[in-house]
Amino acid sequence: MGESHQETQDPSQEREKGSYIQWSPEENKSLINLLLDAVASGLRDSNGTFSKFTVERRILSTLNRMHGCNKTYQHYSNRMKILKTKYLNAAELLRFSSGFGWDSTTKRFTASKEVWAEYLKAHPKFKKFRDETFEEFDDLKLIFDKNISTGTNAIGLGETTDAQTVRVAETEKEQANCERDKKLVLLTKVMICSLKKKV
Repeated sequence: MGESHQETQDPSQEREKGSYIQWSPEENKSLINLLLDAVASGLRDSNGTFSKFTVERRILSTLNRMHGCNKTYQHYSNRMKILKTKYLNAAELLRFSSGFGWDSTTKRFTASKEVWAEYLKAHPKFKKFRDETFEEFDDLKLIFDKNISTGTNAIGLGETTDAQTVRVAETEKEQANCERDKKLVLLTKVMICSLKKKV
């Protein structure tokens, strides 16, 4: 009882589900670049995600070879949850909070001091979005935006709809956004290839 508790766990002992694997900033950036390349190559499933086969054969094999690591599909899944949560928290600023913008040059969210003060009263854990840059935001948008529900075509209880109704303006906007995203992915892919050639 009088002894202080120190963690003296034997390093050979691991949790049943596996040990936690740290991702270096370089590994994280490489993963994002490989995912962007996979998006540009059209390797996503219809639901907007990558199959286990694609991840293991195309993404993880390259990542492991580049960094001399041994990341598994489980490590990838855990990292994707972290990246998606980070992206969704940041995207919430733009989607649901009036007065916020995104500056892709400085990689920061923009808003007046008053807007930040009000927002941070309700969301103090998101202070990092005011104070820090978010280098991966544009890349994560390309990776995750296809499989995030926005509620655009949701119908509330008691509402009626005609299945024949077509929202031309929304369809045209979606097509324009899709074309813009394709161009961004292509540009990103070209930039990645040129960087790989320099290295």
